[in-house]
Amino acid sequence: MMYFLDLLLLSLVVGLIGVASNPAPYFAALGLAVAAGVGCGVLIGCGGSLIGLMLFLIYLGGMLVVFAYSAALASEPFPETWGVGSVKIYVLMYLIGVGVAAWCFWGGYSGYWVADEFKEFFVVRGDTGGVSLMYSVGGGMLVVSAWILLLCLFVVLELTRGLSRGALRAV
Repeated sequence: MMYFLDLLLLSLVVGLIGVASNPAPYFAALGLAVAAGVGCGVLIGCGGSLIGLMLFLIYLGGMLVVFAYSAALASEPFPETWGVGSVKIYVLMYLIGVGVAAWCFWGGYSGYWVADEFKEFFVVRGDTGGVSLMYSVGGGMLVVSAWILLLCLFVVLELTRGLSRGALRAV
């Protein structure tokens, strides 16, 4: 399980490097979707299965909005991909930065705790208590987050409506 989480964390870093290094919004949105999915996998691996699933569903809706927005405003007929030389330089620069940061902090990290390794000693899973707290104490924040996502959807639809009535389409 620890090796699987190490693989997920490495995939998260690679996805975030893909977001940061690509100038084309199509591929940056793809990297963002990969990073969000892998981040939810890390949450599930550390014991938060329900919150990981909920965040994954919320991220899917958010990625739909981000991809619609980036596809509407991208005016390049042939966007740069990850194989272009300038993008390779950015990827190499970010990989060197991550390597230097990992080398600097290598000795101080004691590891992470995987929740499912001692499952025979658990009476109640940790994420079930978190769900009750999220709906009782954090219920207002859930409602605010849902309204923000709905507002973002309407903003993207207004931006991508077209030249006839869209206010910012001429940008």
